[in-house]
Amino acid sequence: MRPTLTLDSLSTFLDGKFIDPAGLLGPQVVEQDGRRALAVRVFLPQGRRAWVVDEAHRAWPMRRLHPAGYFEGLCPLSETSSVNYRIELADRSGRRQLMHDPYAFEPWLTDFDLYLFGQGTHWRIYEKMGARRRQIDDVAGFNFAVWAPNARRVSVVGDFNGWDERIHPMRHRGDSGIWEIFLPGLDVGQRYKFRITTCTGEVVDKADPFALTSELPPCTASITAELERYCWQDEAWMAERTERSFLHAPMSIYEVHLGSWQRDQSPYGWMNYRVLAHRLVE
Repeated sequence: MRPTLTLDSLSTFLDGKFIDPAGLLGPQVVEQDGRRALAVRVFLPQGRRAWVVDEAHRAWPMRRLHPAGYFEGLCPLSETSSVNYRIELADRSGRRQLMHDPYAFEPWLTDFDLYLFGQGTHWRIYEKMGARRRQIDDVAGFNFAVWAPNARRVSVVGDFNGWDERIHPMRHRGDSGIWEIFLPGLDVGQRYKFRITTCTGEVVDKADPFALTSELPPCTASITAELERYCWQDEAWMAERTERSFLHAPMSIYEVHLGSWQRDQSPYGWMNYRVLAHRLVE
């Protein structure tokens, strides 16, 4: 099997100089010996061997194109679609695992989402930015999206990939300035950040501005979470709110930075909202 990727393209990927990984990772339709085939490309630095496995459990061996862990496998185009395959990985200890390819899934944000975002009129953009639970058919995971219009490259890093920015580079969504990736199989409770290569070449880690959960200071990582699992207990207040006309009722607004207002004497030094609320009202 001859590689379908040029040496220049491989060097561009390994040097981190690419903008969009869509052409370097995931499924690619290529010409091989006069026939169309599906080339599946993955970067798995912990892998020793890898296979492309279809729904019928047929496996095609992948060729290791670079010692760093860049693999490519060729499959008959009629035998597997762009998403109905998985990657079987054998690591250096011989342990095998079966996983979905993040780059086999289409972006979540539609062109209309990007248009509204660019116009500043996407009133529900919080539902798609940040780390949000997503399910595609029977594959569940988290979709990550962040706005970094001047970045050269953005990766999501965390406990799940050893904080290695080479493993999950994000798709660049063109002029919108949004970067996006879906990580299948990822569950709640995972720490993560966005590793951004700036326009000047500086590499910085940034917390998620749309995060639902974060670590307590001095730690700053964001944490995957989903609101659907939270049990709200404000039924009485919600029922009372419908009987009021907030446009004509008096309202008092108070502002305070709770984190610097009061702290407890525990090693962490942080109070929860239930304790702070009573002290603030009293």
